[in-house]
Amino acid sequence: MVNGLPKLDRIDLRILAQLQRRGRITNVELAEAVGLSASPCLMRVKRLEKAGYIAGYGAQIQLHKLGDVLTVFTEVTLADHRSHDFQRFEARIRAVEEVLECHLVSGGYDYLLKFMTRGIQQYQEIIELLLAQNIGIEKYFSYVVIKTVFAHQNFPLERFLTSQEQPARG
Repeated sequence: MVNGLPKLDRIDLRILAQLQRRGRITNVELAEAVGLSASPCLMRVKRLEKAGYIAGYGAQIQLHKLGDVLTVFTEVTLADHRSHDFQRFEARIRAVEEVLECHLVSGGYDYLLKFMTRGIQQYQEIIELLLAQNIGIEKYFSYVVIKTVFAHQNFPLERFLTSQEQPARG
């Protein structure tokens, strides 16, 4: 066990990699792809779900086909840096559905947010609402995405295999 979680082996990582790429893969196809029979494969998937390695399954939606979508990255600096200042900000920002990601970062600002809105007007309305709520925002900078060159949905889990299998160099 690592950090209270079951240690993953090579097959577990292959299962996760396959499910990450093809969430709707059948258990039989998954078992074949990772070199197991169906029953042990299903048991491993259930164990990975129970341990929280698999948080859920979902569809990747092409939002642009639904209409105009604006992506904005926003740097936020808080006025104060006490523990309750961060907690207050995080609790409020978590409730904003248009914020897809919120990262506490080191460097010249405190948070990096990723907004997706129907346009610049909706983004500005959300920002103004947040500022009016007095949740500790001192300043913010917005970066409107002109074009997404690429956005990987899958992390290369095979890298975990490679790093674990490399002998120490000395």
